[in-house]
Amino acid sequence: MRIFKSRTVRAVTAALAVGMIATGCASERGKDGAGDGKDGAKDTFVFAGAGDPSSLDPALASDGETFRVTRQAFEALLEHESGGSKLVGGLAETWESNAAGTVWTFNLRKGVKFHDGESLNAEAVCANYDHWFNWTGTYQSSAVSYYWQTIMGGFAKNEDKDAPKANYKSCTAKDENTAVIEVHEASAQLPGGFSLQALAIHSPKALKEYQKQAATGSDDAITYPKYSQEPGTVSGTGPYKITGWNKGNKEVTLQRFDDYWGDKAKIKNLVFRTIDTEEGRRQALQAGDIDGYDLVSPADVKTLEGEGFQVPTRDVFNIFYLGMTQEKNPALKKPEVRQAIAHAIDRENIVKTQLPEGGKVATQFMPDTVDGWSDKVKTYGFDTAKAKQLLKDAGESGLKVEFCYPTEVTRPYMPAPQDIFELMKADLEKAGIQVTPKPMKWAPDYLDATESGSCALHMLGWTGDFNDGYNFIGTWFAGYDKQWGFKESAVFDAVTGASKETDPAKRVEAYKAANEKIMDYLPGLPISSSPPAIAFGKNVNPMNVSPLTQENFAEVSFK
Repeated sequence: MRIFKSRTVRAVTAALAVGMIATGCASERGKDGAGDGKDGAKDTFVFAGAGDPSSLDPALASDGETFRVTRQAFEALLEHESGGSKLVGGLAETWESNAAGTVWTFNLRKGVKFHDGESLNAEAVCANYDHWFNWTGTYQSSAVSYYWQTIMGGFAKNEDKDAPKANYKSCTAKDENTAVIEVHEASAQLPGGFSLQALAIHSPKALKEYQKQAATGSDDAITYPKYSQEPGTVSGTGPYKITGWNKGNKEVTLQRFDDYWGDKAKIKNLVFRTIDTEEGRRQALQAGDIDGYDLVSPADVKTLEGEGFQVPTRDVFNIFYLGMTQEKNPALKKPEVRQAIAHAIDRENIVKTQLPEGGKVATQFMPDTVDGWSDKVKTYGFDTAKAKQLLKDAGESGLKVEFCYPTEVTRPYMPAPQDIFELMKADLEKAGIQVTPKPMKWAPDYLDATESGSCALHMLGWTGDFNDGYNFIGTWFAGYDKQWGFKESAVFDAVTGASKETDPAKRVEAYKAANEKIMDYLPGLPISSSPPAIAFGKNVNPMNVSPLTQENFAEVSFK
């Protein structure tokens, strides 16, 4: 899944923010059942994330902050085991494919209700897949339908010459509880793709309302449909239903869905609050204004543990990288320039000063915990003098480049974006590259801009959606992608060829070869992988933390 102020200013604003949060929280918790239950038990869990969600419809999103919220309200055909990466049944109790991997049959759970009272059946599943397949206009922008295009390719009628060829073929309701999805070609994205939040199942009644509205705009100026920006229309099957989105207070509220088919949520009310600074989140937990938060600063882990808070660490399953968009700046089309940038960045320093214990420098676009990682890729060590020489050889002395970075957010792979940006900027300028900073709000501005190729240099990362190497390198390099703006058939062929290998052992070897090809070409620079931490109050029984950051908040309770 894809992803500020100076430290002195941040500390002051965080302290002020916590004071305001405490005041607002005290008044809100006493209203409308948002505070303690009648029996005195606490029945509201408040969790702080680092950024605002972009949409209440997960099909329109590609970021973890959105999926953290929607995952509690929407479910996909498949899910991952609690706290792990093994695929298990979701709305489909069992599933199977034909030998060719082109026909997928899902045996649905019975008695599942949507939040609006509609019943889950095979026709509802097919209505969702056909809805996405028939998107038109702005919905076909990769900034809006990123995951559909990644997993299923293009649309019934592609309107963009750069859109991928459609791999989705059809969905058939074989009977009330059996849905059959067919694709044209086998893909390494399946069955894992069936577990994605972006392909979670919505009520057919809600889909009819969605179809009355449209996303508009293009590139980094997209306006999302009204139904996705306020509660009341979206309807899933999850243990919680979305009841409010107060954008002024940066809060999304959810309430337990008592007709949920599985184990009911242990806490009645769930609140996701945005606190965009590390200090602000930590201080809010220490003050008792929130019950947990994500993306704990590495420097705060021991402090919090020493005070009795719980700070579990997820396993490493992410990659952080410096993206280079060749069509945005023609100089980036020169291999020597990309190599110069790679040699200019002191990645060891970034890992040492910015990441938690267990972080490491990345040599390729997947962590070494994923099968397909290669120990034979070409590496680019920190060497300012070599960077300067490469720029001279390319005829690019005095190179100027725009560098976008996100504000109001931290990510599992990127704990402090501005601090990391400043380190990279200083490194690049030492090598003779003039950097023009371009800060942008994370959602939706930065996400839309990077997806549409509007940033020459940018920082992004990826936490794996499921455990297959293609979920990393196939995300970016299986074909033309506006974020990178290059057309190198040798890279594309290596990645897509690996994804079509049906023998698991041979597929892993093909992934290794693809990683080597990618790093020879060097479309961008992998920076690091790290184990993100998550914090909880002293009185909390936490859920199982997930290496995929797919936590299920229905598991949470108070001691």
